[in-house]
Amino acid sequence: MANSFLLCSFFILLAVTTHSSPAGALILTLVNNCNYTVWPGIQPNAGHPVLGGGGFTLHTLSHLSIPVPDAHWSGRVWARTGCSYAGTGFSCVSGDCGGRLQCNGAGGAAPATLAQVEVHHGANDYASYGVSLVDGFNVAMTVTPHEGKGVCPVVGCRVDLLATCPHVLQHRVPAPHGPVVACKSGCEAFHTDELCCRNHFNNPQYCKPSVYSTFFKHACPSTFTFAHDAPSLMHHCSSPRELKVIFCH
Repeated sequence: MANSFLLCSFFILLAVTTHSSPAGALILTLVNNCNYTVWPGIQPNAGHPVLGGGGFTLHTLSHLSIPVPDAHWSGRVWARTGCSYAGTGFSCVSGDCGGRLQCNGAGGAAPATLAQVEVHHGANDYASYGVSLVDGFNVAMTVTPHEGKGVCPVVGCRVDLLATCPHVLQHRVPAPHGPVVACKSGCEAFHTDELCCRNHFNNPQYCKPSVYSTFFKHACPSTFTFAHDAPSLMHHCSSPRELKVIFCH
């Protein structure tokens, strides 16, 4: 998938349970509004610890709240779908992180919808957040801050793009005639430097929207859809009490 603090105590409880946390601590809440189970993945950026083992099961219409201690942390959140055990093995049809329930720092396989999060940074104790379709789409997702200061909009992609995904971008499992389980980016589908914004194209001057990124942008204009998309799509909310990542919102 393209693109420290110590936890004083951390317990993974049932998905409908909220962790106890210090007064004033930031809460990261993952909510499953889908009519099916998802398996969220959480990957920290380099130098930051893994939260919640990096992955868990989240049944339909349930949530899991994770207290984030008062220190800088950044990373990404996504949903894995169609996960199952076969003997001792575990795999997912989208967003798989190396065949394990707890990703433990590993990223998810594209295509997948990503929430990008950075908390406790800057003089105003900012929480920065955005939703990216640069690596494609598998589940509708929004990020909602609560009790923050300043302009703290809800952002993301509420549309189920699996139904309208262009044929050339469809990710089917099993291939080639199984159901569409995700929608690839142009980069994932064709692997060219231009579509992937690699090498000569890895700068804002030459990394431009494509017909494929435009498909995602028209449906979900508040999301990142190519590598050098507008930086303003990353929002900065001062001192929120909670960041809520909602699947199928």
